[in-house]
Amino acid sequence: MENLVLYGKTIAFLATDGFEQIELTDPWSAIKNAGGTVKLIAPTFDGTIRGVHHDVPGAEFIVDVNVSDACVEEYDALVLPGGVLSPDALRLDQDSINFVKSFFAAHKPVAAICHAPWLLIEADIVDGRKLTSWPSLRTDIVNAGGIWLNEACVCDQGLITSRSPEDLPIFCKTIILEFAKGMSAFQPIDAPAHPDTSSRVLVE
Repeated sequence: MENLVLYGKTIAFLATDGFEQIELTDPWSAIKNAGGTVKLIAPTFDGTIRGVHHDVPGAEFIVDVNVSDACVEEYDALVLPGGVLSPDALRLDQDSINFVKSFFAAHKPVAAICHAPWLLIEADIVDGRKLTSWPSLRTDIVNAGGIWLNEACVCDQGLITSRSPEDLPIFCKTIILEFAKGMSAFQPIDAPAHPDTSSRVLVE
């Protein structure tokens, strides 16, 4: 029982068609192995979404809750898998954006990998934060006021981000630790503006 550090916690995964499959399945398995309960949330009407392996279609996954019916009070943390198509579609869906925002407003941890930080940008919670992503999102993050780091995993007050599937081992390990702590995320919409973002790209 001592290794089931997420026992009693329910973790939401938000995705739609075109998510990078391993970026869902690896964290999903890690959380279940740590004793957590996992739920798949999506804006869907047919009950399933399909993953991809880069540009090759993957498996279908059964959706537990439509995002329009999802309530942050029922979850202890949120995971946002990447891939290009899923985050790009979700950032156009207002229910999905509101769901992401609700975790920060409730001070609950959020983890995002690869292209998933597009959702963080759309949810207006990047300004002043340190995070990483797939490299092509760097300019988007900097323009939104974020501090982009070229690191395998970055933690910033309850926000955990990684760059790509190659970072999944440390990403999974870190989210287990952070979700177990219940480290508070915060919603910095009312934080002071940072007018100078020109020096916010840190490559290590």
